Amino acid sequence: MASMLEFRTPGWNPYAVKYSPYYDSRIAVASAANYGIVGNGRVFCLGLGPQGVQVEKTFDTNDAQYDLAWSEINENQLLVACGDGSIKLYDMNVNEFPVANFHEHKRETFSVAWSPVTKDTFASSSWDGTIKIWSPARKESIKTLPVGNCTYSTSYCPSNPHIISAVSSDSHLRIFDLRTPVNAQYHLTAKIPVHIPPPVPLPQGPTPPAVPGEILTHDWNKYNHTMIATGGVDKAIRIFDIRNPSAGPTSVMLGHDYAVRRLAWSPHASDILISASYDMTVRLWTDGSTMPEQQNSPVKAGIQLGVMNRHTEFVTGVDWCLFGVGGWVATVGWDERVLLWDANRMLQGQA
Repeated sequence: MASMLEFRTPGWNPYAVKYSPYYDSRIAVASAANYGIVGNGRVFCLGLGPQGVQVEKTFDTNDAQYDLAWSEINENQLLVACGDGSIKLYDMNVNEFPVANFHEHKRETFSVAWSPVTKDTFASSSWDGTIKIWSPARKESIKTLPVGNCTYSTSYCPSNPHIISAVSSDSHLRIFDLRTPVNAQYHLTAKIPVHIPPPVPLPQGPTPPAVPGEILTHDWNKYNHTMIATGGVDKAIRIFDIRNPSAGPTSVMLGHDYAVRRLAWSPHASDILISASYDMTVRLWTDGSTMPEQQNSPVKAGIQLGVMNRHTEFVTGVDWCLFGVGGWVATVGWDERVLLWDANRMLQGQA
């Protein structure tokens, strides 16, 4: 894989990476000292130029940083999820200090996501077992959704601002619809047990584990907004259709040797996703939905298209660039490295 850019973060172990939704040359990385166990955090705002990857700005926090999200309303602002339970909003034109601080979570804030449709709210999830909905214009949260156990990841539906998803340590994918009555369910409309076996055996290969396991990551398909991919401790990637919560996975991908830490659907193709794992690899997959031989199968066996194994520690973050030819990805790991590379070369068999 010849075309690969690298940036090092000495003394800082990255936890998340996000491309700017405005510029193809701007990337942010959330990181922590001492692997996030104790110590400060630092967010790196990086620019890609003729000289390679350069630091445009850094912001330090008193506690580890576990996730970040670019603002959807201001190209210079980004949110950082911190280990002290706070979410901080930074502006690249303002030095050192955050322009806003949102602090209600009682434990580590592990995930943050900005609404891509209305762009006027963002969501956070925490180890305290809650999801909170916020407006950047006010200090107090708008709404709290109880999950009840460690909530590793939350996200907005790409087409409907009222629908929010989350995965947690109890092996479930939850869907909340804010248009429903609050009642006893607190807007919960679906609770999908991720570990339930597929309705029929996979067309080929081994079957995924059928025991509960912590779910660490999930993402909505950018083309089919009822499909969500999940990954976690049991090493399997599964895809669910939220219209049929009890049907089990529609597709399963097996190949990672350790937990799947983060995954992301391609913004350029409906069947392509990428995953980062504690096995130090990043893997590119097709979910099998575009393969003629699997069209009639109720559960599809996803196919691994390539492996990127340049990281030498846990890979914790991965993101796609929205622009250009449609294959550049950024990955980060505890090896204190940010790698930028072209996944198209994997698709073309050149990796």
